[in-house]
Amino acid sequence: MTDSTTVPPDVVPLPEAAISMLRASASQACAVLKAMAHEDRLLLLCQLTQGERNVGELEALVGLHQPSLSQQLGVLRDEGLVATRREGKYIYYRLASFEVIQIMQTLSDLYCGKVLKTVR
Repeated sequence: MTDSTTVPPDVVPLPEAAISMLRASASQACAVLKAMAHEDRLLLLCQLTQGERNVGELEALVGLHQPSLSQQLGVLRDEGLVATRREGKYIYYRLASFEVIQIMQTLSDLYCGKVLKTVR
């Protein structure tokens, strides 16, 4: 029987610096996942996997009314999941990073694929 704090002989412990870097990455991942962990925000992100959208388009696609939509987009923007650009009176939203695109693509493949295939 081995002590639960003993590292098996074939496992090389990570240096403290590597553990600190992993902890920072884990904290970053938690922030992204926490921001995604809301049905409305996740639906918005799913729509943005198809490309850039303005607020009116998102309102029609997701079925959220303007106040709630703006609140959820604000959270996504504050957490760095979406980026914006202004064109005239319209604000366009898009996924902000390769990491967010990859996460959303995986979630879409796992949870949305069958639904989207039946409606298209």
